Amino acid sequence: MFTWDHFYPLYGAPDGAHFECWTTLAAWAEATERVEIGALVTCNSYRNPDLLADMARTVDHISNGRLILGIGSGWFERDYDEYGFDFGTAVGRLNALAESLPRIKSRWQRLNPPPTREIPVLIGGGGERKTLRIVAEHADIWHGFGDAKTIAHKHEVLDSWCERVGRDPREIERSSGVSPRPGRFPEDARDYAAGAEPLYAVGTRLFTVGLSGPHYDLGPIRDLVAWRDSHQES
Repeated sequence: MFTWDHFYPLYGAPDGAHFECWTTLAAWAEATERVEIGALVTCNSYRNPDLLADMARTVDHISNGRLILGIGSGWFERDYDEYGFDFGTAVGRLNALAESLPRIKSRWQRLNPPPTREIPVLIGGGGERKTLRIVAEHADIWHGFGDAKTIAHKHEVLDSWCERVGRDPREIERSSGVSPRPGRFPEDARDYAAGAEPLYAVGTRLFTVGLSGPHYDLGPIRDLVAWRDSHQES
């Protein structure tokens, strides 16, 4: 179960009701028992990386080991302007992300008490020259955006980066959003799950479906879970 890390809504009324990401995650950690939780994704620019590591460790403990640290370089300029962060350049924000990830992991090793587990790191974004290289170097999960053909291409690029940095691409779980389409959902998920050929055929295994409140339609979630349960791998 993921929320986003923004200070204003991305959809609907631009000044509509909204709450801060990590405070929400702490509440979810207390209110739930089984689901993994995280941000899709935390903006690296908004918090000192050592502080973020401590926040993640704390929510990890509250949830008894159910936190996924989703993180990205940031892109929503209004958040930066309204809250006084330097927006800078896309390259600069990606460089900052690459510098922050080792600091986060190093801080986890020094915290007392330490995290309850090796907190999975999910990185969102599809830039082929920098983002996917950072994914290959640091991520346990990659989340991409686009249709099945686009995602399959990104898988191939990520696999190539893994080879270049000496990482087994099968170590990185692949995630993407799927949108309900009448007559095609959840069968659309099959296209994402197929993976990219011919290298390692690593396909999407973590699917997200966006929900908009305050009245949530959980029908697509039920459909996707039923599809998953009917396609369990041996």
